[in-house]
This record gives sequence, structure tokens and C-alpha cells, in this order.
Amino acid sequence: MSTTIPPGPSLTRPGYLLKRVQHALRNRMDSALRPIGLTTPQYSVLTAVRADPGISNATLAREAFVTAQTMQAIVTNLERDGFILRHADPSHGRILRTGLTDHGHEALIQADQVVFDVESAMIRSLSDGEVATLINLLGRCGENLSSDE
Repeated sequence: MSTTIPPGPSLTRPGYLLKRVQHALRNRMDSALRPIGLTTPQYSVLTAVRADPGISNATLAREAFVTAQTMQAIVTNLERDGFILRHADPSHGRILRTGLTDHGHEALIQADQVVFDVESAMIRSLSDGEVATLINLLGRCGENLSSDE
């Protein structure tokens, strides 16, 4: 199958449009999460910890699309603010495992609703079928780029 990119200015190109949406989504999420005391990357970390209690910093960094150094700062701030606790791995003392505190669980429940509201606003003019198509197409685009590495 032939793939063509529309000619013309960058604002008609898929990569530019995707980045524009991602930037707007990040700004809206950061604004909406601020009253809870979270940033978008911190929210990503908390959701990953909820899904995989004991997750390592290295895995968290991959899940949140940040460097290990950036993840260290994020985790340090989340621990300082009482959202998470870290403890040494029983089989390898240098590895720290991360879990949610009660405060982290409560904040995450609030944050989930905030993020749902932001995502709902983003897709409000799309039909259910269009949303399903969008999800499918974005997933396939990600797979295409991952398979070429």
C-alpha cells in the first residue's frame, strides 16, 4: 500500500498535527491536575504504580517516556509529597520498589476523573465510531514506528 504525506506547510502534516494535539492535551492536563498537586508525568507514574505495585524506577521511566534521571526527580518529589513510598527490593537491595500511599490512592482517584474530563473534552465532537477509529489508527501508527527501530 502506498503512503502519501500531504504536500504543503507543516500544519497539514500528520506529525505536526499529532504534536499539536499532544501539546494541547499536556497543557490542559497539567492545568487540570495542578489543584490535586500533580503534573502529567507524576500522574503517569502513579497510574503505573497502581497497575504494577513494586514497579522499578527503570520501568517507570520507560512507561512515562522520560529518562532515568528525570524519573528519579519525579519519584523523589512524589515521595516527598506523600503520594508514594519506596522500599528496598528484598532480593536486590539497590533496587527500590515503589508503592502508593493512602494519600496517593486518593489523589489518583481524583486525578483519574480530571483526566477523563480532559480527554472527554478532546473528543467531544467525535462520534463513538470516530473515537474507536482514532484509537485504532493511533495504535497502528505507534506500532509502525516501533517496528522500524
